[in-house]
Amino acid sequence: MKDNLKKYTLDELPKVLVEMDLEPYRSQQIFQWLWQKSAIDFPEMTNLSKALRKSLAEHFTINQLIIENRIKSRDGTEKFLFKLEDGNLVESVFIPETRRKTICVSTQVGCPLGCKFCATAQLGFKRNLQAYEIAAEVQTVQNKIGAKVSNVVFMGMGEPLLNLSEIEKAINIMSSPVGLSISQRHITVSTIGLVNGMKHLLQSPLKVKLAISLNFPDEEMRKEMMPATRKNPLKEILKLAREYSLNKQLVTFEYVIIDGQNDRIKDAQLLLKLLKGIPSKINLIPYNPHPLLPFKSPGLDKLEKIQKILMTSRHAITIRKSRGQEILAGCGQLAAETLIV
Repeated sequence: MKDNLKKYTLDELPKVLVEMDLEPYRSQQIFQWLWQKSAIDFPEMTNLSKALRKSLAEHFTINQLIIENRIKSRDGTEKFLFKLEDGNLVESVFIPETRRKTICVSTQVGCPLGCKFCATAQLGFKRNLQAYEIAAEVQTVQNKIGAKVSNVVFMGMGEPLLNLSEIEKAINIMSSPVGLSISQRHITVSTIGLVNGMKHLLQSPLKVKLAISLNFPDEEMRKEMMPATRKNPLKEILKLAREYSLNKQLVTFEYVIIDGQNDRIKDAQLLLKLLKGIPSKINLIPYNPHPLLPFKSPGLDKLEKIQKILMTSRHAITIRKSRGQEILAGCGQLAAETLIV
């Protein structure tokens, strides 16, 4: 059975070529055809010799993600349902804005964290995505919309820091000058706050942004609603966040506001107390309801009260406008399902 050539990183390709008695220096050209030029067959690689193209075709395939479904919301947000080679399904979301074209990518099939308010958690966990599958989400959407993606957020299905080795490889594919050519400073990795993964990111050469889904400033409530946080104390998370802001890029704390759960004035006050002394942004996200879950979005009055309290601090405060909610493309709504709206 032929192997998918897109599975190999730019660092791995030279060794593959040497094992085939081929010139390893051709790896950059091949990688550029696979990712920057989106070649789907070897005859397209016209700056390679016919003999090399023939040899590659004998040993490899160039497999693509299959778009199982594509649906567009009234605000222009698009959700893509992808079928992987093993038949598993994942979703990606394209969010067009005036100055940005952002894609939200998945890193796992399902999610093992079990957050009670997240639709993805209801799927359970099946497997990690491989680097080429993650990067192919970006490439495929980019090709389908006919425009270059400017920003990538690892905020889709799964917890990125549970799949660190593959997201690092995927980021390198995305940011390579012969890959997708997206600046690492325009790439954001989101996490619930896994301490070991945060330490790894802090020490790595990656220059990506870090977003932490804090959501519940009361640690006991956080443990109840986000079970995986029980082994990741807030004290450690906040310490690492401060280091990241001071040594890499300014951290963003994401706060999903759920009606009756974390929308009190004292919740906002406790949040500010926790984040005191940490250079950071706070991103308020009104909860996106899902038919599988009982939680609701807060009223505008509650949102404005929380925002007013947070604005008394030195933190940059933003409210994330809900995008693609009616097609279940919002934060926490991805559940790899085909929708008919």
